[in-house]
This record gives sequence, C-alpha cells and structure tokens, in this order.
Amino acid sequence: MLSGFGVVHRLWGVGLAMLLAALLLSAATLSATDQKTRSVQGTVTAQDDSLVVGAVVYLKNTKSLQIRSFFTQKDGTYYFHDLSPDIDYELKAEFSGASSSAHTLSSFDSRKVATINLKLNPRK
Repeated sequence: MLSGFGVVHRLWGVGLAMLLAALLLSAATLSATDQKTRSVQGTVTAQDDSLVVGAVVYLKNTKSLQIRSFFTQKDGTYYFHDLSPDIDYELKAEFSGASSSAHTLSSFDSRKVATINLKLNPRK
C-alpha cells in the first residue's frame, strides 16, 4: 500500500512524463509545418538601381488567384512567408506609375527562402 506521499510522487511523475510527451509532439508538429512552407524575399529598385521605399509588391497565387501585397521597407526590401511549395506564385512591383515585369516563383524551385529582386520599368 502506498502512502499519501508515494501517490503524489507517482502522479507527479506521470504528469511530468505527459508534459514532456506533449512538448515533443508539438515540437515535431512545428517542425513538420515549417517544412511545408517557403518564403520569398527581395528588393525593388528603380531604373538607376536605387532602392525604392514604399513600392507595392503583389504576390499572386496562380492556383486560387488570391493576391497579397507588401510595401517595401526603408531598405527597399519585401518579404512573403507561409507560401505553399506546391503552387506557382507571380510577383510584380509598382511605384508612382512605374512597374516591374512579372516574375514567377515556380513550384519546381525547391529553395526554402527564394530571393527575387524586382526592377521598375519607366512609365510609358
């Protein structure tokens, strides 16, 4: 027969084991989730190769046609995360009437973090 202390000690051990199992499971889930997404980043430059602050970068999912946008930061950079590796994406930048040509992030591109720099063409 176990004393009160023995029961508490055994329950505490079981609880600790369950907590460790839950932590390991969530770590495995996060790791699996990270492996199922990718990101794209880059810079937007003007014709003279200067960095453009405040340009709008559009990211279009070519399967669902959903469009996300991002304003370039003070260093001319943009970033999109949580992208499916199984879908092609189209990127384009616009600023003050100028726009870049469209660039594709292909589903065949296996990079976890792809870099695609966009250059604005002069207004027509």
